[in-house]
Amino acid sequence: MSERAADVFGGADAPAPVYSGRAIADRRNLPYEKRVIAKINIRCQYGSRFLARGGIVEHRFCLMTLVCALDAIAPAHAQYPTKAIRLIVPTTPGGVADISARIVGQGLSESLGKPVMVDNRAGAGGNISAEIVAKSTPDGHTLLWGFIGHAINVTLYDKLNYDFVRDLAPVSLALSGPFVVVVHPALPAKSIKELVALASSRPNQLDFASSASASYLVGLLFTQTAGIKMPHVPYKGAGPALTALLGGEVQVAFPAISGAIPFIKSGRLRGLGVTSMQRSSAAPELSTVSEAGLKGYEATTWYGLMTPTGTPREIISRLQEETVKVLRRPDVKERFAAAGADPIGSTTEEFAAYNRSEIEKWGKLVKASGAHPD
Repeated sequence: MSERAADVFGGADAPAPVYSGRAIADRRNLPYEKRVIAKINIRCQYGSRFLARGGIVEHRFCLMTLVCALDAIAPAHAQYPTKAIRLIVPTTPGGVADISARIVGQGLSESLGKPVMVDNRAGAGGNISAEIVAKSTPDGHTLLWGFIGHAINVTLYDKLNYDFVRDLAPVSLALSGPFVVVVHPALPAKSIKELVALASSRPNQLDFASSASASYLVGLLFTQTAGIKMPHVPYKGAGPALTALLGGEVQVAFPAISGAIPFIKSGRLRGLGVTSMQRSSAAPELSTVSEAGLKGYEATTWYGLMTPTGTPREIISRLQEETVKVLRRPDVKERFAAAGADPIGSTTEEFAAYNRSEIEKWGKLVKASGAHPD
C-alpha cells in the first residue's frame, strides 16, 4: 500500500474503513481524498453486493481498487518540489539581504531535496523583484525574499505593476534587525541626547545620508521624533553612503547595523544607538534610541519568505515549516547574531499581520513627509 493510501486507511493491516457515503460526501470540511472515497464507496457498496452473490468479490476489493485510483489522481503539489526553486532577492550580491537569503536557501535546499537558486534582481527599490514573483506561476518554485522596502513601496509609489498585498502570499517572517545611528568621529556628540542637542543648536547644518527609502524614512522618523532639522543627502547604495560619512561629506547616517558594525568596532565611525526596542547582540554596549530619550522610537529592517498568491496551501505550509526549522538551527542563529540580526520564524498569519502594520506605519510617514522616489 502506498504512503498516501496508508495515511488514508490507517496502515496496511488496518481493517477496511466503513463510510456512510452520502453523509460524508456532504461534509465539505473533509479532506479531498475522503470526499472521493465517500462518493465512490457508494458505488462500491452497490457493486460488491451484486457481485458477492456470485462469490466473486468482497467489498474490500473495491476499496483497494479505490486506493490505486487515489494514487493515480494525487495532486501535483503532493510531490513538491519537482524542480529547482528560484529565490528572488531584491538587492545586489554581498549585502545582508543576499547573505541571509543564501543562508536560508541553503537550509531549505537540504530539507526539501532540491536546489534553491538565489537570483539577485535589484532595482526600483525592490519593485522589480516583487513584480517577477507576483507574476510567476503559483507552484512554490519561485519565491521572494521580501523586505521592509516592499512594505514602504505600497505608499511611496503612485503606481505599481503588482499589488504587494493581493499578489503575494506571506510564508514566514525570517529575521529582523535594527538600524543604527552613526556619526563621524569628529562630530562632538557621543550619545543620542548629545546629537539631538547639537542638531537643535545647529538647525539644517548636520546632514544625514541615506541609501534607500528605508534608511531615509528611519532618519526622517528620528528627526521628527526629536523635533530637529537635518537635511537629507541621498546616495545610491549603502556603500557610497557609508563612504561619504567616513569621508566627512555628511555627519550622520542610519544604516542597517550589519553594514556598520565593522566601522564601529574599528573606531572609524561612532555608534550612538540602535533603533530597535531591545539592544542588539552585535553591539550590546549601544543603548536603544528609545531608552536614550526618544520614547517609543522604533524602526527595524526585516526579511521574509513570500510566494505568488494562488500557491497551494499545502506547499505554503511546508515551506513555512521548513523555514522555521532552518531558522532554529544553532549554526544559523549564530551566523545571524554576528550580523546583528534576530531569526524569527513566524506563522503565515503572523507575517501577514506584520506586513499590514508595516505598510500602515511607513505609509503614514510617507504621506506626511511628501516623500517620493528619486
